[in-house]
Amino acid sequence: MTELPGVVVTGVSGRMGQMLVREVMASERLKLVGALERPGHDWIGRDVGQAMGGSALGVVVEDDPLEAFARAQAVIDFSAPAATVAFAALAAQARAVHVIGTTGLTDDDIAMLGHAARHAVIVRAGNMSLGVNLLTVLTRKVAQALDADYDIEIIESHHHHKVDAPSGTALMLGEAAAQGRGVALADVSERGRDGITGARTRGDIGFSAIRGGDIVGEHDVLFAAAGERIVLRHIASDRKVFARGALKAALWGQDKAPGEYDMLDVLGLTD
Repeated sequence: MTELPGVVVTGVSGRMGQMLVREVMASERLKLVGALERPGHDWIGRDVGQAMGGSALGVVVEDDPLEAFARAQAVIDFSAPAATVAFAALAAQARAVHVIGTTGLTDDDIAMLGHAARHAVIVRAGNMSLGVNLLTVLTRKVAQALDADYDIEIIESHHHHKVDAPSGTALMLGEAAAQGRGVALADVSERGRDGITGARTRGDIGFSAIRGGDIVGEHDVLFAAAGERIVLRHIASDRKVFARGALKAALWGQDKAPGEYDMLDVLGLTD
């Protein structure tokens, strides 16, 4: 019987990390071989299942990514930008598929990921759900069909613990809209309005962020013109949709050439 690809999950104490651990353990196509946390975390040295409040899983939480990645075929990483950049170099050394759901990455961070992708597969997406990636495709196509008489606004809602705004998904959708319009998002992005801002600039792509309660993730793309509005919407009610997409990406990347990919590649939605 063929050995299942081994997976290391980073940031296992977080909500997404714990969800990923559960989904990998439930998978019949992947196995959990490592669980990472930052040095000094009180989960270090404990069985990850018991640290999560359940039964032992036979995997101890550790803080040495180099050692963990050496026995893995995939790393699933929903951590923080600085950690993700460091993990990318180590995952590339191990030739492990690096699935990145981390948001808030800067252009410099992304450039560093590009260096690592010369040696290993990186699958990076601001959102790994099938529905959101379909929404991205639809957003690009609608933006391509409509001219700048239609104002574009990305409205996103998340729980009150989220630390970055706009969300990675909102930026994905903004990029898709800009591609449809044939412009660079950086040139037309409107991130915030306060006070006397003046009239909206024609062609701008606006972003609005809502933070509250336990909202998992809601994203609307609004196309508004005189006399009509078109709204494309995705609502996530369970983080499992993100975890399942990440596992799908980890499996998909096993036989791919080194390089940078996204969920549209994984789902076969690229043009």
